[in-house]
Amino acid sequence: MYTYIFAAAAVYFAVMSVISLILYKADKVKAQKGKWRIKEATLLGFGFFGGALGALAGMKLFRHKTKHWYFRVINTAGLLLQIAILVFLIVKIIQA
Repeated sequence: MYTYIFAAAAVYFAVMSVISLILYKADKVKAQKGKWRIKEATLLGFGFFGGALGALAGMKLFRHKTKHWYFRVINTAGLLLQIAILVFLIVKIIQA
């Protein structure tokens, strides 16, 4: 059972990371063009609730939101949470 939960969680985190990366790129492009921006709460939410790897990659690749300390803190906390969930599920799979 934990194997399926692990697989679902891994897929969820991967999809959310891709979405986060796309959102960071889109927001960077909009910022450069002076257009309507994506809300910070949306970027932070996607990062914390599953897409931290993509959010951190977007920050690094696109040099976006790097001056806001809370983006690094919240996305790093999200990444640690996501890693903890996956490690927990791996331990449960091994114990089963």
